Amino acid sequence: MPGGNEPRSYYVGMDVGTGSVRAALVDQRGTLLAFADQPINQWEPQFNHHEQSSEDIWAACCVVSKKVVQGVNLHQIRGLGFDATCSLVVLDKQFRPLPVNHEGDSRRNIIMWLDHRAVSQVHRINETKHSVLQYVGGVMSVEMQAPKLLWLKENLRETCWDKAGHFFDLPDFLSWKATGVTARSLCSLVCKWTYSAEKGWDDSFWKMVGLEDLVTDNYSKIGNQVLPPGASLGSGLTPEAAKDLGLPPGIAVAASLIDAHAGGLGVIGADVKGHGLACEGQPVTSRLAVICGTSSCHMGISKNPIFVPGVWGPYFSAMVPGFWLNEGGQSVTGKLIDHMVQGHAAFPELQAKATARGQSVYAYLNSHLDLIKKAQPVGFLTVDLHVWPDFHGNRSPLADLTLKGMVTGLKLSQDLDDLAILYLATVQAIAFGTRLIIEAMESAGHSISTLFLCGGLSKNPLFVQMHADITGLPVVLSKEVESVLVGAAVLGACASGDFASVQEAMAKMSKVGKVVFPRHEDKRYYDKKYQVFLKLVEHQKEYAAIMKGD
Repeated sequence: MPGGNEPRSYYVGMDVGTGSVRAALVDQRGTLLAFADQPINQWEPQFNHHEQSSEDIWAACCVVSKKVVQGVNLHQIRGLGFDATCSLVVLDKQFRPLPVNHEGDSRRNIIMWLDHRAVSQVHRINETKHSVLQYVGGVMSVEMQAPKLLWLKENLRETCWDKAGHFFDLPDFLSWKATGVTARSLCSLVCKWTYSAEKGWDDSFWKMVGLEDLVTDNYSKIGNQVLPPGASLGSGLTPEAAKDLGLPPGIAVAASLIDAHAGGLGVIGADVKGHGLACEGQPVTSRLAVICGTSSCHMGISKNPIFVPGVWGPYFSAMVPGFWLNEGGQSVTGKLIDHMVQGHAAFPELQAKATARGQSVYAYLNSHLDLIKKAQPVGFLTVDLHVWPDFHGNRSPLADLTLKGMVTGLKLSQDLDDLAILYLATVQAIAFGTRLIIEAMESAGHSISTLFLCGGLSKNPLFVQMHADITGLPVVLSKEVESVLVGAAVLGACASGDFASVQEAMAKMSKVGKVVFPRHEDKRYYDKKYQVFLKLVEHQKEYAAIMKGD
């Protein structure tokens, strides 16, 4: 039992990622006591169209929730917090699913965050140069909600747009499903929908982009009651949702967060005393949380708004109440590593060897790299193999959807050594992308001394070491690997009233596990690789210009 006779309080954190729903039972000290996950369906009816089902996702939430509270005294469960990807959920006026596809399949009522169908719409929105765009780094991303809404209006007018009663960001859909309250989280609306924490919605923006119909009824379809993350919703968990989730009715349910922001919340407030870090005793603004999974998000906070070209934000109170958030990002990271490794001719051999050893393919690759590096540091194996990682365009800091991936230094051999070195070069390219984002943030006014990593890729020691070596900054890993779930539980803890503020809950519930320091002796090598990295994109733009020329 924590602290002698202190009664133990529990919170449930629920995280809806790209491919699965995960839940955890967490106590008031941030210790993860139970974990469960459940896969969810995805559809790709055509290239760049990615869809999911809100009913399928809710059913998965119910499965994992019941699993994590098995055998627990339900009276000790005090709160529930949700986070999810920033996918777009469409419901009719009776809250029934509507199709977001040409097939008219209403089960598939979610346009996923990584869906890139709205390219022409986002291009037109950016051409307006409207003032709200300065809060998204000057250029809106195709992954945000306004272009997707415009796509629905222009392409599915009768089957979807005209019938729609509610457009939810997925995290807000989940909190509505749990409480019956349609209030939105400041996090979703500010980060993905152009809402301003100070001024609210900007009528002129929606009218200028051709979505004037959303302004009617005081924005009821996209949200007119907005709460900060962690605020308690309505009367808590409804009896119906309580039965679905296997939780006590009436427990506090928090206004939600986007998944990456929950990861930021779960790591950025940790007490770092005694680890010899520059950020000890410094304000939390010297920390950058990097949430790395399918894609990566780089979360930095500041006391005053900082405008960083090509980096989203500044968003007020979107992650930590009272602070401005800047959010850099890389559209594909985990997905890119999988793509490079699985597409290689030596992948079947790798799979067989890893399985025989009872290892994941990445653990096997890491040990194989140690084997072939001989006396040199492992990173030096890529002296003549360089990767530019924007296979799905660049989110930050170049905000250029048209960029493609590049690999230079390929040979005729395709054995396991080649695969391992290509994997290493890809991991390094992602870390160089992080360095580029940090440089953009620092030149705009941020001052960053420490990285806090979480998410699936932070479990890969090579990925972590390369981020330390290439950025030259120490990397802090959480004691609880599932930081996103801790962040979701922090929300539930706040909503329950057990902590006075998000900051207090954050400090008490996030703990440092391990610190990885950069190998400064390799700095000169990585500085040279970084020069090549920057040349790659410069050359790519030159090639495009040549091909466009007369």
